[in-house]
Amino acid sequence: MEAVMYFLLGIALFIIWLALDLHLGRKKHLKEAKRLKFPKRQGDIQLYSDGNLLYKDLFDDMRNATHHIHSLFYMVRNDHASKEFLSILKEKADQGLEVRLLLDYFGSFDVKKDTVKELKSHGIEVEFYHKPAFPFFFFSINQRNHRKITVVDGKIGYVGGFNIGKEYLGQDSEFGVWRDYHLRLIGEGVQDLQSQFFQNWEQAGDFPSKEWGEAYYPAAASGPITHELVPTNGGHLTKTFLSLMQRAEKSIIIGTPYFIPSEPLLKEILSALKRGVKVTVLVPAKADHPLVMDAAFPYFKAIIPAGAEVYRFYLGFYHAKVMVIDDHTCDIGTANFDNRSLFLNNEINCLIYDKEFVQRTVEEIHKDIHNSEKLTLEFIEKRSLIAKGRELLSKFFAPLM
Repeated sequence: MEAVMYFLLGIALFIIWLALDLHLGRKKHLKEAKRLKFPKRQGDIQLYSDGNLLYKDLFDDMRNATHHIHSLFYMVRNDHASKEFLSILKEKADQGLEVRLLLDYFGSFDVKKDTVKELKSHGIEVEFYHKPAFPFFFFSINQRNHRKITVVDGKIGYVGGFNIGKEYLGQDSEFGVWRDYHLRLIGEGVQDLQSQFFQNWEQAGDFPSKEWGEAYYPAAASGPITHELVPTNGGHLTKTFLSLMQRAEKSIIIGTPYFIPSEPLLKEILSALKRGVKVTVLVPAKADHPLVMDAAFPYFKAIIPAGAEVYRFYLGFYHAKVMVIDDHTCDIGTANFDNRSLFLNNEINCLIYDKEFVQRTVEEIHKDIHNSEKLTLEFIEKRSLIAKGRELLSKFFAPLM
């Protein structure tokens, strides 16, 4: 009996340590984090929802680079898609271009030491972001650089939800068709993606901050689409989402692989419904991580009775991060509608203020809704006891989801 008591006490102390580590680590991070703020820009933006089309243009732009390639990805797999990506980087480095590759330490764990050694042998600079560190070890292993940014010659920029791997091409049988949104920018906004890359690069390598010069910031022509890059560093994202939803007069569409909103965001959704705004939420029917779908059900049970429509994409996996407000504003980027993006991850989103672009985005979303099933309260209530048990268990882990 005494041994059991000591065991339970040990578990309790361990949980307390984890909670304190997470809380104090995040507090320290927010105090020290330097968040970049960018103005509204003008440029041309292309939307991708298919990984094959995205990779074709991204890889072509990389092959046509003449000065530098800067690429930051949360996840690079060890498969044929990643090998093509890395081979292009090696080819361009062999041609004498500056090539910098920044990866998240945990997200890109598939990139082996031998691969990094080979990349460096070609002259590619490689750094990993968010390596485990003390004194807040638990916080450090949960914080992720979830951004996906590529800048080519300071003239072309990519940002969005796609990482590098075969599943993003729909070639993983476990997930099937992969739906995601990514952007190709030309114009003024590219300089902001460049600045965000440099900030993360200097932080990851503990390099002194420096002026990078005109070669990295060439003169950019204006363009027809008004947009704004919004980076967040484990904070401020709730404020961004709230600001968007509070502008809604007719409709809010939220597309996300994980629907685990903070309390203020949940209240704002309910407030929008109360004032007559149509709210549509699109999520995947299958989960790519344990308990994440179960953690969403308490929120579905709150918003569906209030009038929200929730759809679950069944054709494959839905990974897009998108929000559309009425017919005038959309948000596409790297941030999910969950606690990890809101309170832990480094993210970057692009707010787009253009009715034609918003309309094209809505058309893509409607394609996904066409391949989705509407979630009902009846379905939620008729789930098995095991499924309901997972929902209860998910509440314990929700802060890390």
